[in-house]
Amino acid sequence: MKEIERKFLVENDHWKQAQIIGQRKLKQAYLLRETDRSVRIRMTDNMAFFTVKLGVGISRSEFEYEIPVEEAQAMIEEAKLKCLEKTRYYIQSNTDTWELDVFHGALEGLVIAELELDSEDQHIELPYWVGKEVTLDPNYLNSNLIERVEQPEN
Repeated sequence: MKEIERKFLVENDHWKQAQIIGQRKLKQAYLLRETDRSVRIRMTDNMAFFTVKLGVGISRSEFEYEIPVEEAQAMIEEAKLKCLEKTRYYIQSNTDTWELDVFHGALEGLVIAELELDSEDQHIELPYWVGKEVTLDPNYLNSNLIERVEQPEN
C-alpha cells in the first residue's frame, strides 16, 4: 500500500484553538532503520502494530499489521530498543484531517503536522498554525528522530 504524506513543523501553540477531533498516546521503536526502509513497532492504548516502510520522499510503500501488545512490548524489551513517545492529535481543518504529533522526553518541544494525501500533486490548504515544510528533510523522519532518544537501561 502506498502512503503519500507531507510533513510540516508547527512552531507555536495556535493549533490548540483548532478543531481537535481525537488524540492518543503513541510509543514506537525501530528494529531496522536505513535510508530507504524501516521496520517499526508502535503501541497505542491497547493495540500494537508492526510496520514496514519502503522508499524515500512523499510516496512510500507501507505495510502494517496488528500484533499482540505483549509481543510488541517483549520485542522492545528483549532488543533493548529506544522508544520515541508522542501524543498524536487529530485536527479537522476544512475537509482535511491533520495528524499533529507532540513529542515527549528528549524531543520535548518538537511538534510536527502530517497530512496523508490521495496523490503527490494534490492541492492542500495549509492551516494558519502550520509552518515550514519538512517532508523531504530526513532529519524529521521518526526513524531518525529516535537517535535523540536515550538508550533504555538494562
